[in-house]
Amino acid sequence: MTVSLLASGSKGNALLVCCGSTRLLIDAGLSARELCRRLDLAGVAAETLDAVLITHEHVDHVRGLGALSRRYRLPVHLHHATAAALADAQRPEQILEFDSGDELVIGDLGVRVFPVTHDASAAVGFTISGPFGKLGIATDLGIATRLVAEELRGCRGLVLESNHDEELLRDGPYPWPLKQRIKGTHGHLSNRDSAVLLETLCWPGLETVCLAHLSETNNHPQLAETAAHEVLGRQTCCQPLLLVGRQDRPTSWSV
Repeated sequence: MTVSLLASGSKGNALLVCCGSTRLLIDAGLSARELCRRLDLAGVAAETLDAVLITHEHVDHVRGLGALSRRYRLPVHLHHATAAALADAQRPEQILEFDSGDELVIGDLGVRVFPVTHDASAAVGFTISGPFGKLGIATDLGIATRLVAEELRGCRGLVLESNHDEELLRDGPYPWPLKQRIKGTHGHLSNRDSAVLLETLCWPGLETVCLAHLSETNNHPQLAETAAHEVLGRQTCCQPLLLVGRQDRPTSWSV
């Protein structure tokens, strides 16, 4: 299984997963043109995608969904409440609705859907399983619930939100209501909270951790990495490769 975090951050998010002949795009938060360019960088033509999966309807996750899916006639899997909340410009022609707890089979891959706490209609995370193991994706959540931790156990690869440094957010330029939203239970995980979740997910088979959705205003890659390294340094069961997703270019690895 090859994973490419095509873009990650407040300005747009997209993740490509390839296994065998199956190619899945999770979220489409860049323009259709930029999504095609990032896919080309990852060695995949947009027309060869098997499906698109959407975590929630915020524009940084669906900006190019309508144009991309209509241009290439791509089936789009998303929660029924998310489908109802989409703006007309982002609405695909081929909608396949799911519910939290559903298990999907798309080509060579199995996809399990689990709910996360975020201020959207029905935000979800995914685990994606194939012949080479399981990938866990949780990138927009205010708190890591017991259910989230349980769903992410046993993954060989993890894509985890590490959105903000608590002090940078507190002292930064955002208005107070926005700060409250970000650090609330339906906002985004801080570096510290992401590290606490990561500590519960360490096991001998964990090979790669990619920190995602970093704020360009309220975080810095080194701060996110430091928090994760502190947790990883306290355990001896695994030594995963630690990566940080970028807004400006893809980050790729194999599971």
